[in-house]
Amino acid sequence: MKIINYFCIVLITSLFTACGSGNQKASSLFEISLEKNVNQVQLNQEIGISIKNKKEKEIENVVYSIDGTPIPLNNDKIKFDLPTLGNKVLTAKITFDGETVDINKNLKVLSDKAPEIYTYTIINEYPHDTKSYTQGLEFHNDTLYESTGKKGQSILRKLDFKSGKVFEQIDLDETYFGEGITILNDKIFQLTWQSGLGFIYDLNTFEKLDNFQYGKSREGWGLTNDGSKIFKSDGTEKIWFINPDTMTEEGYIETVTNSSIFNSANELEYVDGKIYANVYQKPSVMIIDSKTGAIEGVINFSGLSDMITKTENWDKTNYVLNGIAYHPKRKTFFVTGKFWDKMFEVQIEKK
Repeated sequence: MKIINYFCIVLITSLFTACGSGNQKASSLFEISLEKNVNQVQLNQEIGISIKNKKEKEIENVVYSIDGTPIPLNNDKIKFDLPTLGNKVLTAKITFDGETVDINKNLKVLSDKAPEIYTYTIINEYPHDTKSYTQGLEFHNDTLYESTGKKGQSILRKLDFKSGKVFEQIDLDETYFGEGITILNDKIFQLTWQSGLGFIYDLNTFEKLDNFQYGKSREGWGLTNDGSKIFKSDGTEKIWFINPDTMTEEGYIETVTNSSIFNSANELEYVDGKIYANVYQKPSVMIIDSKTGAIEGVINFSGLSDMITKTENWDKTNYVLNGIAYHPKRKTFFVTGKFWDKMFEVQIEKK
């Protein structure tokens, strides 16, 4: 019996040893090495690349790709000419000794230009409800639609922007914290914050049509659309693409500058290929390329908070700039803040 056990142990040991020698981890054999050991690059930058051959294997071929898209090698350099920016996975498919393995390297691809600075000119001032914790703002024709937050205070309404008169209003259940809205195909889409749930309403009757659930996006923050797809911010660096027919997430961009990945996009508005995004708890708005994710500009709205009435309960955390809507016929933007008593019509211009 002892002899049988001995041979079993020897056999099992030899099997594990054989498997280990013939199936070494790719990372123990090779490593992607970028020039100057960088872990972030800029769009269209060319940089030297090589494979660190740890076990001196005979390499037959190497093919590079980023997120599955092949990247050509030119004089031992690759060019980061990519359709989108942000966190990427650089892969080297290495063929050696009749085997092929994949080696990955995480890196950040940033914009090749710094954001430009914009300012504004006030065209008009209008009244705004001081009970509105503004989360979403959007025009349809000449009517303004607003979504507000806070549990027990969240509403969706349409109103006359000049007088503040409310035409219709829907009060959300007190369990929901209302967030961004957008209007597309005669429907109003509204987010909630952390419930993982959104609502769809008929634009004309203001009746609720359906609910929708979030996919991989973390939370509900801002919404806008380009006429065919919906954009959704979720409190991370990602802005998601949503199919309005199925309400499924079909990809995303990441918001980046020339120096970092930025994760504070809140309320959204789409105009001519750009996404205008409130910066969370800051008096500024980013101008984002809706295809690449590059932050091309920043609008400084810091002076507006000095023009509103501050109540006894005023605090910097709650009473912040939030809410941006574009009026296509007037070609102006409307901005306000949470619990602000004014909404401003502004013209945006380079500083």
